[in-house]
Amino acid sequence: MNIYLIRHGRQNSKLCNVDVELSPEGREQADLVGKRLQTYHIDVVYSSQLIRAKETADIINKYLNKPRVIEERIQEANFGAMTGMTNEAIDEKYGDYLAQRSTMTTDMTYPDGENCQMVYERAKAGLDDIVKDSLEKGYENICIVTHGGVLRALVTGIMGAPYKNWLAVGRQIENCSISQLLYDEKSKTYHVERFNDFAHFENEDRLLRKHFGSGFFKKNGRPSWPGWAGAPPRSCRCPPPCGP
Repeated sequence: MNIYLIRHGRQNSKLCNVDVELSPEGREQADLVGKRLQTYHIDVVYSSQLIRAKETADIINKYLNKPRVIEERIQEANFGAMTGMTNEAIDEKYGDYLAQRSTMTTDMTYPDGENCQMVYERAKAGLDDIVKDSLEKGYENICIVTHGGVLRALVTGIMGAPYKNWLAVGRQIENCSISQLLYDEKSKTYHVERFNDFAHFENEDRLLRKHFGSGFFKKNGRPSWPGWAGAPPRSCRCPPPCGP
């Protein structure tokens, strides 16, 4: 069974992990990945209950016309006390936390929120149930619209990497990129087949995160974490693994 994990399109907010609709660019991203998925023989389209994921999945499904299912366990990581805050407020209040977290020495929990292990365990449980239901229905190709934190947690857990290293999984996971898992029915195991494939943006470079000052890179190309001097403004203000 092929499982195609799609990161939602760019959201329309600069606040941390707020539940809002897509931006115009996000809808365009969803449209492009939907067109690409027409050739993937998708049987069903899942998404989390968050607006940005639901809207992305609905746009994709205009090209697929397949059953739509909500699975709440694949929603974004819980950023706890940071939810709804601006980048400036997060830097001021949680700068020391972010600096320590960036060293990846432990699987640190967001203040009053989740860490990688917590995200992996609930998202993996949701994924297992999706696979079970899909096998019962004879589905072979599953589309799941989810979030950056879930993608990092699932890849980390499936690969058997230490949870503390989840920030090492993709510094720039593009919105509406495709990551693919293969589920082997005989061994009941998951295999990572591809990650962060955004070839459908080949002629639409303007839709990539680098043009929105997003993620971990300064404009001069040197790595930067939120809160470091010179970091460009990001359209969503969450610290990684979220982003817009």
